[in-house]
Amino acid sequence: MNKRWIVYLVSFAAFFGPFSQTIYTPLLPQIEQELHTTTFMINLTISIFTLVLALMQMVYGPLTDTRGRRKVMLWGVLIYIAASTGAALSSSISLLIFFRGLQAGGIAVGSVVAVSVIGDLYDGKLRGRAMGTFQMLVALGPVVGPVIGGFVGEHFGFNSVFWVLTVAALLLLFASYSFLPETKPESGHRTPFCLRQFSDVLANRTGSSVILLGLVQYFTFYHFLVFLPGLLSDLYGLTAGQNGMVFLPMSLFVVVGSFVGGRLQEHFRSHKLLVTTTSLNVLATLLFVIVAPISLPILIGTISLFGLCLGLSLPVQTTLLADEFHQNRATATGVYNFFRYLGMAAGPMIGGIFHRFGHRMEFSFAAFLFACIVGFAAVQFSRLRKESQITV
Repeated sequence: MNKRWIVYLVSFAAFFGPFSQTIYTPLLPQIEQELHTTTFMINLTISIFTLVLALMQMVYGPLTDTRGRRKVMLWGVLIYIAASTGAALSSSISLLIFFRGLQAGGIAVGSVVAVSVIGDLYDGKLRGRAMGTFQMLVALGPVVGPVIGGFVGEHFGFNSVFWVLTVAALLLLFASYSFLPETKPESGHRTPFCLRQFSDVLANRTGSSVILLGLVQYFTFYHFLVFLPGLLSDLYGLTAGQNGMVFLPMSLFVVVGSFVGGRLQEHFRSHKLLVTTTSLNVLATLLFVIVAPISLPILIGTISLFGLCLGLSLPVQTTLLADEFHQNRATATGVYNFFRYLGMAAGPMIGGIFHRFGHRMEFSFAAFLFACIVGFAAVQFSRLRKESQITV
């Protein structure tokens, strides 16, 4: 079996998470009208998906380490297919909320298995390149989701969006069953799962640094997603459609950065590359705070820089986790993903507190918090380097 094909297969499975999260967002008013419900209940279908997606990372991680990659992937995709079919047939908001939660419970398997399989198949520089491919496809999910969902929903109704997901997942199930081998390394004994494995990941210098950086990156990223539209309307009088176009360059730069970041690891030390790219993330956020009122093109330039640096750092993070945690890669990935989703949820809530003070204070706080965590990671990586020099 061709390793590159396996990378694309598991990366496509991981793509389904963010793709399913955003595919029907352009249709929210239509769904609200057809299901005779409220805006709060419609938004709950997105929130419940994100919450379950985060929690299931902590479940699939240990399962993938103990039961194997292939078996867990197949069961997760089966659950997702059943849930997508249920969502397509839903005639009430309560049913839609239930099946959206079940959807997330199934497809949460994608990113955990993908990072584990790539870590199993590749070593060294080739692992970094494969992680770049993985992160590129994951980054494409939230970009193409609303585009496809808007087109399909406009012509065939909102239920058709979930039928598209069902058919696509059936193809994924067939491909996984036919072509995905079990890549989990053979060991003489199976180590039973215990909660201490989670704390071991967080106690590790590399693990804690990567996890905290992932959390604060998405904490800041979701500040842009939530608070930027209002800022654009206030400063430049943009419409909702024009706001979407402003986000497009940043989204595309995340994709480009993810592709390039995997290859940069072939030429630079991963720890140094991660500190550099995340430091540039902080710089881009501070520049945005300062120059946002000056002109729209400059504003777009700063958020595009943020997207590029975010993309550059993502494959470095997953590569470092795969390198550091040989026996429990999936568990480490699960913890990492859980904290990233926690950052997504916390960003709008905490940012809303600082937003009341005006003058882009929510972004200033995000930049300050980001800088503190980058400093923490730099110290941890420096100590690791000194420890390795002593042992040598």
